[in-house]
Amino acid sequence: MTKAILEIKNLEFSFRTYGGVVKAVRDVSFEVREGEILGIVGESGCGKSVTVQCILRLNPEPPGFFENGSIMYKGEDIIKKSNREMRKIRGVEIGFIFQDPMTSLNPTMRIGKQIEEIFVGRSKVSRSEAKQKALDILELVGINEPERRYRQYPHELSGGMKQRVMIAIALVGQPGIIIADEPTTSLDVTIEAQILEILKDLQERFNTSIILITHDLGVIAKMCDRVLVMYGGKIIEEGPVNNIFYEAAHPYTSGLIQSIATLDTTKDQKLVPIDGTPPDLFSPPVGCPFAARCEYAMEICYQSMPDHTQVKDEHYSSCWLLHEYAPDVQLPAVERTEVFGEEEKNIDAVDAMEGKNER
Repeated sequence: MTKAILEIKNLEFSFRTYGGVVKAVRDVSFEVREGEILGIVGESGCGKSVTVQCILRLNPEPPGFFENGSIMYKGEDIIKKSNREMRKIRGVEIGFIFQDPMTSLNPTMRIGKQIEEIFVGRSKVSRSEAKQKALDILELVGINEPERRYRQYPHELSGGMKQRVMIAIALVGQPGIIIADEPTTSLDVTIEAQILEILKDLQERFNTSIILITHDLGVIAKMCDRVLVMYGGKIIEEGPVNNIFYEAAHPYTSGLIQSIATLDTTKDQKLVPIDGTPPDLFSPPVGCPFAARCEYAMEICYQSMPDHTQVKDEHYSSCWLLHEYAPDVQLPAVERTEVFGEEEKNIDAVDAMEGKNER
């Protein structure tokens, strides 16, 4: 097991609104290890983006506020840092790739200047050095004619090119961690594959840790070493990617996997949806947040939140079905295919998501 470079413990973050207090993140704990890609998956509103934005204090405070917990990075609690101290971390120690490059880039500034902003106020880097770093990183992320792109404005670039610029901005300070919040949502599948390949290559080249948020379980299967499954502001399951796909221990995780179409799905075949709606985080349930939608729910599921139980090595789940007195329930599973070598450790999960039965 590699060393953890970021540790989040018992994190609780809420928002004050006219309708009351929204409990967006509820008692979340996890770690990020050196050189790993950690995936976070879950439906909209489950707390994924709010959780990772807490790491860089990007949620507005107020109306947002921390109720509890700590975010330890290099032995220091980020929650206790001032805005001035956070400026030394954002972009330099921890980079962030935002969801929509169309709105994340400043339309009034040239691309080069936006990349160089990371060095503003840092006397150790001269103007010429900053420009050279910007040109080098543009070339590194696969942008052709970097000198020309350096002088252009965002509206002159395609969507895929804008996302490459966002990756360049996140990388230029050579951070130890990069947070990618659904970096391929607005891109077509061809450009998406290119962007993911860039991220994977950079992670392997620089041993950078990546936190990847996505709705696409196929992306999770291809890219990630470990996965966190979030629901109702909580982490309800976590573990190595193959454990999550083939040995899901929580009904919500199983439901996510079963609801996806594969290449084997015929036009007459109906998908299996997860019935119901997410919980109201103005007044979160005291028990399991998924209980109201779970076909296996028991009375205790509504009354008390289950413990985070170890299923296997590094595989944990919060579900009462794991209790020794619970009924024996077999969750639907994805059929496992053969794994061909360590370098293709996730290929069986990829094949399963794409409906392939053989290679």
